[in-house]
Amino acid sequence: MRPNLALLTDFYEFTMASGYFEQGIGDKTAYFDLYFRKIPDGGGFAIMAGLEQVVDYLKNISFTKSDIDYLASKGIFSKGFLKHLETFKFECDVWGIEEGTPIFPNEPILVVRGPIIQAQLIETMLLLTINHQSLIATKANRITRSAHGRTVFEFGSRRAQGYDAAIYGARAAYIGGCSGTSCAIADKEFHIPAAGTMAHSWVQLFPDEYSAFCAYASVFPDDCVLLVDTYNVLKTGVPNAIRVHNNLLAPMGKRLAGIRLDSGDITYLSKKARKMLDDAGLFECKIIASNSLDEYIIREMLLQGACVDTFGVGERLITSRSEPVFGGVYKLVAIESGNEIVPKIKLSENVSKISNPGFKKLYRFYGDDGLAIADVITLYDEVMDNKKPYTLFHPVHTWKKSVVKNFTAEPLLKRLFKKGECVYKSPSLYDIQKNCRKKVDSLWEEVKRFENPHEYYVDLSKPLWDVKQKLLNDYRVEP
Repeated sequence: MRPNLALLTDFYEFTMASGYFEQGIGDKTAYFDLYFRKIPDGGGFAIMAGLEQVVDYLKNISFTKSDIDYLASKGIFSKGFLKHLETFKFECDVWGIEEGTPIFPNEPILVVRGPIIQAQLIETMLLLTINHQSLIATKANRITRSAHGRTVFEFGSRRAQGYDAAIYGARAAYIGGCSGTSCAIADKEFHIPAAGTMAHSWVQLFPDEYSAFCAYASVFPDDCVLLVDTYNVLKTGVPNAIRVHNNLLAPMGKRLAGIRLDSGDITYLSKKARKMLDDAGLFECKIIASNSLDEYIIREMLLQGACVDTFGVGERLITSRSEPVFGGVYKLVAIESGNEIVPKIKLSENVSKISNPGFKKLYRFYGDDGLAIADVITLYDEVMDNKKPYTLFHPVHTWKKSVVKNFTAEPLLKRLFKKGECVYKSPSLYDIQKNCRKKVDSLWEEVKRFENPHEYYVDLSKPLWDVKQKLLNDYRVEP
């Protein structure tokens, strides 16, 4: 919708880019990894999303005259640097994990290779795109799994933090497993099925609930879903819905499609409403529940016997209210010096913040049963031989080892750009959702637990581990 977002970046990207230019190293080839450190909500995995928007951004990035005028107004950039930006042409190589794929901490989910100025300037937009959509896709996957096959709709547009968050949040929620959205523009832009019936204001506008229901049913007889909690669910709402079916819809040869509960003890009300509908012969009438739901509430409702067929989930999905930060980072991992790739490392007293150096590949190992065993990060020039046993070892607790045989190693990083030219075609959103469902099914059930999930192993190859240990030793500061 807004293809050119060249200025959507942190200002220090421009100061660094200007510094590279003035130092005569702006064309130096650098390698960056985008990865995240922590899975939201203490889960066992996250879901990759946002790649299509990354591709669109990189295909269209350029600096307009207005952009250059703004940067010139800051008074700190040279005419030479501004002229360089005027002729900016994206020329990087980019690899990424396909959308819908389960991803894990500290593994590269996006890799950028190219001139340092270009690779630096795109950092902010890459991070905000992948961070946001991966966060919402991950939350949506948790919520849809908690529903155990029941339909889940994303109903959060009015609670989203901005219109882009509503639109792209709906997209990410669909990738994660939602069946549709309440957001009409998301349907128009991404063909995500949009659905909706009425608000309480519709019922309140009419003299009484029954006449409000009759008016709605007369306009939408083929898909009539009535909101039954404006006044009293069991005393008036459900009885009036049944009356509308008997008095208006049935004579037309139509059936009441559903009722929606949006307040109160939905578990209790749904069970009572289900009995009332069944007693009236409306066995196929669906019960839809909304009202500040999340994976834990849905799980508890179903454990307590809630008779709900469809869940509409709003604010706690679209904002990932329980943990609203994904925490992806973008780190320099190597540079080129002549024909040599020189690995670089970021150190920290916090072990989890020490980066994995070098230009790398990422593989997912699958066993004969089709289940994922582990991910392995290797140096780019390593060759993976599926016919030979492979020793996996924990990158920190190295005594934890496992030899795997009869495995298939799937490379996860797909090439998106070659010297600035896009070589990747994004799948349809439906195919991305289908890929997500398939890939999540390939994880062990223990990894998919909401609480205390089994840790999925992301290991380093021995050559990469050796490179990392050498750098750690090289940069060690003796007391």
